[in-house]
Amino acid sequence: MTNNVTDALRKEERAYENGADRPLGSYLRVLGVYSGTVAGLIVLGKLTGKRLPARVSPMDLLLMGLATHRLSRRLAKDPVTSPLRAPFTRYEGVSGPAELHEEVRGHGVKHAIGELVTCPFCLAQWVATSYAAGMVFAPGLTRLAGTTMTAVAISDWLQLGYARMMRVAEEGS
Repeated sequence: MTNNVTDALRKEERAYENGADRPLGSYLRVLGVYSGTVAGLIVLGKLTGKRLPARVSPMDLLLMGLATHRLSRRLAKDPVTSPLRAPFTRYEGVSGPAELHEEVRGHGVKHAIGELVTCPFCLAQWVATSYAAGMVFAPGLTRLAGTTMTAVAISDWLQLGYARMMRVAEEGS
């Protein structure tokens, strides 16, 4: 029975892959870690008597969104955080202002983690979940960290806008 199920799952995996190396089983493991972490946080909250916020204010949502954006990009693209990605990636070059382009390397779980840590869109789910947990367990510290990342995001946009204005001014000269 187990062999039949395993064989059927492998057949579906091959059909999905369409000749590409897509580590579906490893993706399931990564999803399992995420789900287990969320379940663990829920249990920890119950054991410690923490309560969910009755509501999330529009300002908290804005802060969470901007902080999630900035921290996700910092983790996935920043040169300073490249040592965290190095076991799963290969440096390929620069992809934009203060951002790196890295290729995922390895197979299986290593490849799946590489895809996660190089994708700010993928990391955003993990960062936002961490932020939400922070709002339950340490709301003041979480808001301070969120405010810091939001200020950095605003500064980044201002830096890019300034650089663009300088280019336009130089071209007009």
